[in-house]
Amino acid sequence: MLDYKLIEAMAMVAREGGFDKAAKVLHITQSAVSQRVKLLEEQTGQIVLARTTPPRTTSAGRNLLKHYLQVKQLEDDLFAEMDTQADKGYTSLAVALNADSLATWFLEAIQSFVGKEGILLDIRVDDQEQTHRLLKNGDVVGCVSTKDQPLQGCRLEYIGRMNYQMLAAPEFAKKWFPAGLTIANVCRAPAIIFNRKDELHHKLFQQVLGEVPDGIPANYIPSSEKFADFMAMGLGYGMLPCQQSEPFIRTGRLVDLAPDYTVPVKLYWHCWNLKSRLLDKLTEQLTFKAKKILDE
Repeated sequence: MLDYKLIEAMAMVAREGGFDKAAKVLHITQSAVSQRVKLLEEQTGQIVLARTTPPRTTSAGRNLLKHYLQVKQLEDDLFAEMDTQADKGYTSLAVALNADSLATWFLEAIQSFVGKEGILLDIRVDDQEQTHRLLKNGDVVGCVSTKDQPLQGCRLEYIGRMNYQMLAAPEFAKKWFPAGLTIANVCRAPAIIFNRKDELHHKLFQQVLGEVPDGIPANYIPSSEKFADFMAMGLGYGMLPCQQSEPFIRTGRLVDLAPDYTVPVKLYWHCWNLKSRLLDKLTEQLTFKAKKILDE
């Protein structure tokens, strides 16, 4: 029989990023947290936490963490059903999504659910092609991803598409791309890219130019909110979703460098395949609203 206090200690160390922080959340001493993790490892016969900075779960630890979070989700649902009149406090839900979704449609999609159900969101932001890894590891109950195949023990639903355009400030476009996009120009003009996982530039180059340049000068700006501002200031060109670019184009602050081309990114909602009232409500609300906001 698993001792969930021991697994909880491991989960808090992993979530908070350290034994000290976990101790504060659990209202026990750091020594007690360490003892619980050590006892869990003795009982399972496996190392569950790599003592790095910050500590990270091992393969065995991730399996235990996923099991613990699923059981906790079911417990939250059970308590809600047993005593709906009592002040049951907040329920925390961890979800993963890409930064552009967070900056554009996500909050609108889940606003009423969070307010009505008394939810505390624990949002993990990563590239849309990487978020499913957090779900697979048991770090989150659901994620927005580009993967169109469900993970084992999970379900998925298509929620819509974000279309990305390559944009720049008008003066920047005149200076660097007087004859439009060419291999020579894109190898000289400074680009603005979200991070080193972002391949949207490459996908559009492949469409427009038929090839991807070996290397382009790039600024890395990992903020969806400031990304467009950098472009509007004339500091580089970059890829923006239509949901975010429309007001910039309408007011003339940005122009489309490849009007006939977009990079479509299909998004899917993945979540645990649990009979959980809260998870079902979240999935219902998020998918319904997303399909209204995003392109089909």
